[in-house]
Amino acid sequence: MAEDLCRLSAATLRDKIGKKEVSPVELMTAVLARAEKLQPVLNCFITLVPEMAMAAARKAEDDVMKGEALGLLHGIPFAAKDLVNTAGVRTTFGALAHENNVPKEDAIAAARMKAVGAILFGKTTTPEFGHKALTDAPLFGRTRNAWSAERTSGGSSGGAAVAVAAGIGPIGIATDGGGSTRIPAAANGMVGLKQSNGVIPHSQVADAFGNYTYVTPMTRTVEDTGLMLWAMAGPHPSDPWSIDVQPKDYVTAAKPHGDLKGKRILYSATLGTRFIAKDVRASFERALGKLRDLGADLVELTDKLPDMEPIWKVINHTTWRARFGDMIMREDNKVTPSLVRQVAQAEQWSGADYQRAMFQRTDLFRLVQRWFADADYLVTPTLTRTALPIDQDLFEPIRIDGIEVGELRRNWFPYTMPFNITGHPAITVCSGYGDEGLPIGLQIVGRFRDEVSVLRAAALYEASESWLDRWPEL
Repeated sequence: MAEDLCRLSAATLRDKIGKKEVSPVELMTAVLARAEKLQPVLNCFITLVPEMAMAAARKAEDDVMKGEALGLLHGIPFAAKDLVNTAGVRTTFGALAHENNVPKEDAIAAARMKAVGAILFGKTTTPEFGHKALTDAPLFGRTRNAWSAERTSGGSSGGAAVAVAAGIGPIGIATDGGGSTRIPAAANGMVGLKQSNGVIPHSQVADAFGNYTYVTPMTRTVEDTGLMLWAMAGPHPSDPWSIDVQPKDYVTAAKPHGDLKGKRILYSATLGTRFIAKDVRASFERALGKLRDLGADLVELTDKLPDMEPIWKVINHTTWRARFGDMIMREDNKVTPSLVRQVAQAEQWSGADYQRAMFQRTDLFRLVQRWFADADYLVTPTLTRTALPIDQDLFEPIRIDGIEVGELRRNWFPYTMPFNITGHPAITVCSGYGDEGLPIGLQIVGRFRDEVSVLRAAALYEASESWLDRWPEL
């Protein structure tokens, strides 16, 4: 029975809690037991807070029994990536230097989840400060993929994706700075949304005006993504991008109503990259057929994006140098070597180099805006291949179909980085399983701040498939 509870979506649990068919205490007990059982196998948590979570679950149950008004996610357990501040709960950023850091305040996204009744039960793993698409750090070791102990979880929200994929908790808060939600979501068969800039306020980002990072939902279903987005969205004075950006009805949008008749979809299997695995291409072509069956008009994108990795790297690494340079000098050997190496790369770039990259960011935004002048969506694969080996190094080349194709960042997730830079909404949903039984993702990109349309397309596609019936054998 406990395992059955852990396989229910947040939307289903919400309904059952409201009808007194499921007890928040019973649910949290099941979630914590599964977390304790699977943590030694998956290593997807840095911190668990069972006493705090159970106390909140008992309060949630009392409110149900008293007939109190219930919030959108009343009694629903959630975990938060350990980059997201949580009041009174250790938040390490995956860093030895912050091993005992306990914030006094919640990040706005976490506070809003709690305000609608969701209950924090743990903090999920992240590489130090979310600096790479692999989830490991000296503080906790490696996080394994939910589908194979021999594969990486992806990153940097690897723990968040694995916890949901393994049925430990139905939903989690993640973050995305270059694909950090969508990469592990795709690698573990989950739904990962990177919303438009400002839709969910980012109260922790150091450079709010030049921001390209996002606090995001991590879920198993599109409907649960809509619930989380509704809970966390809305303006806040800490984030200038969010001011006057009012939430829309994401909950209704995330249901598979209607079809895609009259919608024009641009598609690209490569988006300018050189290599894509055969099983990923086959899955993508099959997904295009499903979208066509839903009534969409599909047009292949012939424009090529500029090489995104150098643009992103200049913006990102100079930001990291400003944030972490002094810490690296002060903490010496406590900082992850791959983060130290990337910060060192930024020493060669000047302020003018940074500003030129920002000019290119503007050019890219305007290019994508032209695409959406007469198209509703762009669809691509999410990753060029399924999950990488567990011991993959950030700086070593990856292999696709047995061929060494080059370094990881440029060759594994060329599809995700552009939309961090432009701010357009992009969601990944499972589009099948590869030759080795590992999940494959489909990315749907939409018009700026049109999350409603993106959720609807994702929900319709999800409903046309049967991938939600599959669970990893742990």
